Amino acid sequence: MLRDKKILLIISGGIAAYKSLDLIRRLSERGAVVTPVMTKSAEEFVTPLSVSALSGSKLYRDLFDLTEEAEMGHIQLSRSADIVLVAPATADLMAKMAHGIANDLASTLLLATDTPVTIAPAMNVRMWQHPATQRNIETLKGDGVSFVGPNDGDMACGEFGPGRMAEPLEIVAALEAQLGDGPLTGKHILVTSGPTHEPIDPVRYIANRSSGAQGTALAQALTALGAEVTFVTGPADVAPPENVKVVPVQTAQQMLEAVQTALPADAAIFAAAVADWHVQGASDRKLKKSKDGLPTLSFAENPDILATVAQMKTGRPQLVVGFAAETNDVQANATAKRKRKACDWIVANDVSPETGIMGGAENAVHVIDDAGIEDWPRMSKADVATKLAARIAQALAS
Repeated sequence: MLRDKKILLIISGGIAAYKSLDLIRRLSERGAVVTPVMTKSAEEFVTPLSVSALSGSKLYRDLFDLTEEAEMGHIQLSRSADIVLVAPATADLMAKMAHGIANDLASTLLLATDTPVTIAPAMNVRMWQHPATQRNIETLKGDGVSFVGPNDGDMACGEFGPGRMAEPLEIVAALEAQLGDGPLTGKHILVTSGPTHEPIDPVRYIANRSSGAQGTALAQALTALGAEVTFVTGPADVAPPENVKVVPVQTAQQMLEAVQTALPADAAIFAAAVADWHVQGASDRKLKKSKDGLPTLSFAENPDILATVAQMKTGRPQLVVGFAAETNDVQANATAKRKRKACDWIVANDVSPETGIMGGAENAVHVIDDAGIEDWPRMSKADVATKLAARIAQALAS
């Protein structure tokens, strides 16, 4: 879908600029024509020679280079592409874009362009969360700028949170969706994500360590392929994805009701880590310590959302995918779960504490279906999502 598409890639200065080299390679593999532009600060992180060699195109760096202006003026350069991509987009460059500042080649191109602009932000978590940056984000969205990411994760500065640049394959998928009809165009896909919180009293609850990162990444990847996504999420640590219908819930019962309301769908992907039990007769007041001893809690099973949808007699989605988070006998337990629930696929992973997968930035999964078991190597959750979304698209097309 990117063959012969002309992409003006602006690389601004940040540690995430190293990802731009892989991004250029991924775009070139798909037949895109990449014209790179680098800011002065970007050259502190990647070399112009590397960028030029990988893109196979002339590199543009200086607004006041007379030779470059004679060969292709910056106005023509800004309007000759099918899309302008900024990756990484620093807080500084985003601020310039939001306020119409044009004091170097990159910001001038962005102000002069009349083609679609997509940015992949990358910055420290505090910079991303700063009110000034958040105001700039809203301004840019109002101006029609599309965003890819940022993702949550560990940062070079040692902090954790939103601000990591989206992975190259995520960005590629987003461009494919923008520049052509993706393979999931016209498909409605339901995705559940995050944990559920089952109340004990108004201030306490039962939950698990799920961050919601894998479900969010999957919703983003499906959207990038053109799907209309309904995203039913428990109280996750990561922010919900852009450009989807978000339905927030707290409990398993609420999640079931939201799922049933969202149907029909072409596919239903159950990535949420739903609590197996809830407290019967949860107190409407905070439980207090008592001389009578510890309170007695009675538990009851939560509804089985995956089995309910997978075993529907009418209106069942064409594809129903469950997730299995296991700590032992992963493949055997997941295979049994797939049979018991009657879903089409199970995506299984080992969430033992030593793996760092639950709540982490990476995943290693086994995809189980009628044909057997596919073992995928450990990779980022964004890459797992991209690969799984492509597999889903292929299944819905058959």
